[in-house]
Amino acid sequence: VQLQASGGGLVQAGGSLRLSCAASESIAGLAVMAWYRQAPGKQREFIARITSGGSIVYQNSVKDRFTISRDNSKNTMYLQMNSLKPEDTAVYSCAARPTISGTWDRWGQGTLVTVSS
Repeated sequence: VQLQASGGGLVQAGGSLRLSCAASESIAGLAVMAWYRQAPGKQREFIARITSGGSIVYQNSVKDRFTISRDNSKNTMYLQMNSLKPEDTAVYSCAARPTISGTWDRWGQGTLVTVSS
């Protein structure tokens, strides 16, 4: 399964964006899918993950502003980002794996989100 992230862009602080992570084939067999981001000069950090059963975990800094979801019928995962802040500026990437635990073995090309103040 290949993943492709899209939906990034330039937005003012307080604005919203919705990112998509489209898979090349069915995501039904992907036990966990996740979003990560990497800001300039910083390490990649976990944002949120969602299991095939709908269990969700968020990083604390985005918990009340971002919403992760997945639509198996469209083979796509989403990240709705609201109340964006300049510190949310980063390249956002999606990841997936077929097992609940383990390493991420599928990564999508990132999409750049820039939040201006």
